[in-house]
Amino acid sequence: MKMFKNFFFLALLLLQGFAFASDIIVGTWNVKRLGHGEKQNYEALAEIAQRMDVIALQEVMSESGLGRLEKTLERRTGESWSTIASHAIGSSSYKEFYAFLWRDKAVEYDEGAVVYLDRGDRFIREPFSAQFKSKRDNSKLAIATVHILYGKGISDRKPEILELSQYWTWFTGLYPEAEHMLVGDFNLEPNHPAWQSLKAYARPLVTSGASTLSSTNGHFANLYDNIWVAKKSRLKIVSAGIINFPKILGFNHEVSRATVSDHAPIYLTLGNVSLNVSKGHTVESEPAAPSNKKAMPLPVSSELAPSTISNFQSSVRGNKNSKIYHRPDCPSYNRIADKNRVEFDNAQQAIASGYRLAGNCR
Repeated sequence: MKMFKNFFFLALLLLQGFAFASDIIVGTWNVKRLGHGEKQNYEALAEIAQRMDVIALQEVMSESGLGRLEKTLERRTGESWSTIASHAIGSSSYKEFYAFLWRDKAVEYDEGAVVYLDRGDRFIREPFSAQFKSKRDNSKLAIATVHILYGKGISDRKPEILELSQYWTWFTGLYPEAEHMLVGDFNLEPNHPAWQSLKAYARPLVTSGASTLSSTNGHFANLYDNIWVAKKSRLKIVSAGIINFPKILGFNHEVSRATVSDHAPIYLTLGNVSLNVSKGHTVESEPAAPSNKKAMPLPVSSELAPSTISNFQSSVRGNKNSKIYHRPDCPSYNRIADKNRVEFDNAQQAIASGYRLAGNCR
């Protein structure tokens, strides 16, 4: 009898571990035409992206842009990252890629990367999904990402929003062993009546604040980006919210919109991890889940460079020949010849002058 009880409790523990996809940070980010043009600041994008373990990306415009972000992340973190992308999706006049980006030591792609077969032609950009596995407990997580049509107004967006309930049924059936998330840029606030059909199955994690950057510095306009999970999800959700990336980077909204994105990332922490940002740099919405374990710092934080704020707001030193700048903690900071040395008040000033961060800065 005792052996049977031990087996029962072991099976229960294994089942719980399988279900909760714990100890990872999930994000979603509209990265504003990634890979299109020369203005995008990949160092700034990577500085924010490295705080998450798996990220769904919208508005990827080229595979080369996605590859450049992946390489920048690897250089900054000293870790291996991977990506997977859809084919180009959209109308005859505009197409974009969806993509997933993940930290290899925390997450692995499991199976089933697929673009929705939209037989009724309901979506301009059909959702893209894949199943991932947490390397910290082997549990499975299916993530679907979508960029809803903006159009001329809400009436243009409503048909796709209404169709998401049908998509949810298809999506959850496609990955029966996983917990499920629907993430992306929905171009509609989560309290709009059009969401009612999806709310029969799922709920939004972020219900306050705003995620789009207005042209007014410090002001966010709309809560268009979000993460939806099943109403009866078994995910061990600790927190969810909006990352105020301009405040982290020390950028104003004009620079942020021009060189990073006009959308802020949405994040979700699962299990015993926390987002590596300072107080006031996020807007949290989802209350902490009951737990006997104290939330721990992001596991990779000890391997990262010094804090983001110091990286972007402290003085830096440029080499006018190579057009590369170095932070004080970089190996070559004091090796620049005096004749080539250019001093900047901060990294933002160096970037605005056409300099890029040295590759040996971590």
